[in-house]
Amino acid sequence: MIFLAILIGTLTAGIGSVWVAAWLSYGVMSRYTQHMLSLAAGALLATSFMHLLPEAFESSVTPHDLFMTLLLGLVFFFLLDKAELWHHGHEHGAAHSHSQAAHDGHDHAQEHAHEHTADHHHHHAVPAGAGGWAVLAGDSVHCFGDGILIASAFMADLRLGVMAALAVLAHEVPHHMGDLAVLRQGEAKAHKQVAVLKVSMAGAVTALGGAIGFVLVDSLRAALPFFLVIASSSFIYVALADLIPQLQKRLSARETAAQIAWLAVGMGLVTLVSAVTRSH
Repeated sequence: MIFLAILIGTLTAGIGSVWVAAWLSYGVMSRYTQHMLSLAAGALLATSFMHLLPEAFESSVTPHDLFMTLLLGLVFFFLLDKAELWHHGHEHGAAHSHSQAAHDGHDHAQEHAHEHTADHHHHHAVPAGAGGWAVLAGDSVHCFGDGILIASAFMADLRLGVMAALAVLAHEVPHHMGDLAVLRQGEAKAHKQVAVLKVSMAGAVTALGGAIGFVLVDSLRAALPFFLVIASSSFIYVALADLIPQLQKRLSARETAAQIAWLAVGMGLVTLVSAVTRSH
């Protein structure tokens, strides 16, 4: 039963996020991409601080050991990010969404997009053909890790697993939007469907991570609190190092209010899912 739940959760998060990203990238919703960053950050932070960490701290493991794990987890994900294995593509997503905003008439967003792409150009300059595969390779590693994290949450509690899958889906949407933008640039003649299929294949690796996570956590049940803290460190790192910096730009009061509102929506969504799953 738990294994089936893990498979459903990982496939929903891994492939569902690609489809939502495609809908946002190519549909009439493309102007709302920045709001997805705020919503994702809210969902990740709420899942970590309100659910995963409290569950881990209810175990018999000492808080000192769990906090040490949290610290080492944050450093580990920082190093993975440095190696471009964790969030290869978010910068492209930001540039894509900023240019979309610029297209809608926001001059400051256009200015920021130029700065952003200039800052990262030397970091992400890859040949057109290789670029797409570099993104997909990084994406696959990231999705595999997400699968293990979701499996850990499901092994602790079904409700936790649902919330972890929701949080992963939310933060993978802006990530996959960046991937789709890079694939479309790298292959001038690429059809939208081909780009979506390639990113979906990377997203499907989440289920593989979930299956391996199930076996791993099942054989190391005593270490489950540590797995939950590592999942939290991943979510916290993504929210604070990846998503929120893209929102830290000069905005009007109205746009700032919208960001805060969407951040609250992300947190509220997690709380709502928690309440609904608890009642069942």
